Amino acid sequence: MEYNFDNVINRHNTNSYKWDAADAELLPMWVADMDFEVPPPIKDAILIRAEHGIFGYSLPQESYYEAIISWEKRRHGWAIEKEWITFSPGIVPAVNMLVRALAQPGDKVIVQTPVYYPFFNAIINNGCQIEKNSLNFQNKKYLMDFEDLERKVKDPRAKLLILCSPHNPVGRVWTREELVRLGELCVANDVTVISDEIHCDLIFKGHKHLPFAALDKRFAKNSVTCIAPSKTFNLAGLQTSAVIIPNAKLRGRFSNVLVSDGLRSPNPFGITALEAAYNHGEPWLEQLMDYLSDNVDFLIRFVEERLPMVEVIKPEGTYLVWMDFRKLGLDPDTLEDLMLKKARVWLDEGYIFGRGGEGFERINVACPRSLLKQGLQRIERAVNSL
Repeated sequence: MEYNFDNVINRHNTNSYKWDAADAELLPMWVADMDFEVPPPIKDAILIRAEHGIFGYSLPQESYYEAIISWEKRRHGWAIEKEWITFSPGIVPAVNMLVRALAQPGDKVIVQTPVYYPFFNAIINNGCQIEKNSLNFQNKKYLMDFEDLERKVKDPRAKLLILCSPHNPVGRVWTREELVRLGELCVANDVTVISDEIHCDLIFKGHKHLPFAALDKRFAKNSVTCIAPSKTFNLAGLQTSAVIIPNAKLRGRFSNVLVSDGLRSPNPFGITALEAAYNHGEPWLEQLMDYLSDNVDFLIRFVEERLPMVEVIKPEGTYLVWMDFRKLGLDPDTLEDLMLKKARVWLDEGYIFGRGGEGFERINVACPRSLLKQGLQRIERAVNSL
């Protein structure tokens, strides 16, 4: 079956955080959800569940766990066990609860900036300190700074490292060598890794996602992995994520926080959607990745031909593209005004991702190409007005 990703669907007045949070004249290309309809098997499964008409407290059955286990094995070669799987209403809530479960107030949590900005609040709001292990930017590619990381993990106050894999916003899909080196440093210094792998299914050709915990039994015992169908299949609003914790002691500490927060299980539509996505969504996903790859290529060509002062960091994974506007010579506030007030395009400003993000913008290309073209044309007009 051929899927039509060029179809523009009006999302206004649907309680959309992306489309209804600002005035209708702004073109939103910031929030990381897609402007594509979900695969038909997911929609059909939800409609069948809705026909039942009763939506009480829900309990995942064996099929829920089997769907997750089968997906991870089939897509990523990771053999996980049912008892390792715990529930979370989202990855951001999970990271917050994990910081609270696995660290004490005053402890340091390492992040690799520029990085997904909700990590910062998860650390600060739970009484811990942010420790930045900034990525190195060389030849339009981001690399881990292992010399700095080695210094940071040796600090006895450093207890956690949040690994963004694939990395948001810079689009890196980390190699085996990079992940093993990071894992060895963390194991040697008793720093637990929280691996946010929410974008793990969105990998472009030529690259391969490697689950951190699957690389070494020691890494599995020293880590927690967060996954979800939300980015892959555009299901974020159904708030169903999985936190995979092979280490029983760590799992118990996380489960205690879940109970204390009154979180028991996914909602009924989230359960249904996850099973349908992981069991029947692969053909749609394969076509999606081809379309996203073409969108990235379209963006790169447009920028090279019409915005020569801007550089695109080509992503290896995710549908988020990191763009370098520093040659325009604008301070962060002026660049933000240029996008919002002149271009009338809502992007995620680079500075919110922490150190190294100033002068960059993150754009979401998971939309019909006509919307992507419209957004780029608006940016072109605004830049030309300088």
